[in-house]
Amino acid sequence: MKVYLLKYTPDPELVVAKAAKVCYSRLSGEGLLGEIDKEEVRRLIRMLWNRGHLSVFEHASFTFSISGVSRALTHQLVRHRIASYSQKSQRYVDEQKFEYVVPPSVIKDPDARVRFQALMEEIRACYENLIKAGIAREDARYVLPNACETSIVATFNARSLHNFFRLRCCFKAQWEIRRLAYRMLSQVKRVAPTLFENAGPPCISEGICHEGIHSCGRILRVKIAREGARLERVEGN
Repeated sequence: MKVYLLKYTPDPELVVAKAAKVCYSRLSGEGLLGEIDKEEVRRLIRMLWNRGHLSVFEHASFTFSISGVSRALTHQLVRHRIASYSQKSQRYVDEQKFEYVVPPSVIKDPDARVRFQALMEEIRACYENLIKAGIAREDARYVLPNACETSIVATFNARSLHNFFRLRCCFKAQWEIRRLAYRMLSQVKRVAPTLFENAGPPCISEGICHEGIHSCGRILRVKIAREGARLERVEGN
């Protein structure tokens, strides 16, 4: 899996802060052209987060190049509808030498790995035979597996990214898209640390878990750690 932050709104935190100024002051027009000091930018972004006024975050956008992932992952990714996607087309791109993603659980099981790889080779041969027989790629692709590697470019605004991280960084999320989510989060934090300082699964960002009886149990460890830190501060005082 390779993930690159291709492009993003220049100075995204400043853009969000200036949009916030419009909402909470008389500032507008030429008044927005001036600079805002970094501490004020951080204050405004944190105020927006605490008030739940996240629509202002939508003024910042981030475009990612994602490759070496499975079609199983991208089927999940495109369910996040407040985003724009451009994916490698199996209708136009020849897949006779397609690469594929092998789940960690299969890699750990020698017998399962052999069976998995044998099936992938069988599918490759079937696809190649269909192409040689004159079957169009748009029809031959029907035999291709979810494991088939693909590449995609995805553009999110910051608010939509928060929702994506909230759902896909969760430890109950499927392993491949969770891995993608953490790599994307790491990259946006480098360019907009305050904008994404609270991003991640609810157990960490909000101290709650919405999984109910299906919870992984991490929320308990988070609460214990936070209580321990609180007691240390109290005792330190």
